[in-house]
Amino acid sequence: MYVFKDEIQNQLRKDAIFVKPETISQQPLSIEVLKEKVSLEVNEKYPISSVEIPLDKNKSYEFLYYEKDKKAWNYFDEVKINKLIYVNQYTGEILGIYNEKYDLFPILKAIHWSLLLKADWGKYVIGIPVVLFIIMLITGIILWWPQNKKMRKGRFSFDWKNVKIWKRKNYDLHNILGFYASFIALILSLSGIYFAYPWVKNAFNITLSGSLELPKEKEIKSPDSLLTKNNAIFDLTAEETRKLYSTLSSFRIPLNGKNKKGKDLKNIPVSVYGEDGKFAIRNQLVFDKYSGKLLSNKPHQELNTAEKYANANYDIHTGSYFGIFGKIIWFIAGLICTSLPVTGFLVWLGKKKKGIKK
Repeated sequence: MYVFKDEIQNQLRKDAIFVKPETISQQPLSIEVLKEKVSLEVNEKYPISSVEIPLDKNKSYEFLYYEKDKKAWNYFDEVKINKLIYVNQYTGEILGIYNEKYDLFPILKAIHWSLLLKADWGKYVIGIPVVLFIIMLITGIILWWPQNKKMRKGRFSFDWKNVKIWKRKNYDLHNILGFYASFIALILSLSGIYFAYPWVKNAFNITLSGSLELPKEKEIKSPDSLLTKNNAIFDLTAEETRKLYSTLSSFRIPLNGKNKKGKDLKNIPVSVYGEDGKFAIRNQLVFDKYSGKLLSNKPHQELNTAEKYANANYDIHTGSYFGIFGKIIWFIAGLICTSLPVTGFLVWLGKKKKGIKK
């Protein structure tokens, strides 16, 4: 279901995502002004975390509130707040307020990611059956592999003209559908445990770039950091980002001075995304948090293979890397994978009953 999140939400939130054409002016309002308007309207005790700015002038700005409780043990306690606010950047009008914490798709993601347990260790709980599933897929392909040409004929398609026994049909469903889905299921599983286990990520890194870990970003110090903070700091970063990457999709600026782990940022990192609904093409800019001076520009092309894969893994896991066609294939493969435990259990049950009769 999560595969089609963007397509469904883009339809349901159309009025919030797009601004009215007659309101579009040459220059959007200051990010600080918009931030203040959102804070007054929403009236939350938490600060605004970030803003995502589309490079399409017809789309609205997205302000995000996001705070986590490190001591919590489940999803609903761990996520203190997750609100998404759509704002018309030309007028300051709030177009939509969505409480993502209780929205269907974030909850589906949390179930899929950690069974609604705390994300840090819930992912390991999910990872165990995924590892078992990978073993079952590999051994299943080996068991399926035909020993001769005669056996091969009945392994790729259904031939039920003279078959009336449901057990045989169930067996074919398990074997034939399982075979066609198994290769995509392996991609799904491997890209899934990439998020869960560091040793899997390290194995990918060594294979793709010969290094155990991804290159760490060096701390950049600027003499401008000694100056008084510029009040238009976020507008300066946005303006420079637009100049450098005007043809891409959107970019995200942190507004609360903290990273995802809650640590203070020494500069302003700006992530620039290449395509709507995708994270594979990602460019990274770093600005001085006092003057707005550009300190670093790392485009997607300069990343090594392991870094490119790290950015693309989410898109590969959800099928969005391959566009709408990939999403449909991933969705079908997911349904087949859902059926495999059922048909497999029935095969096992039938053999067990047969053994008891003997």
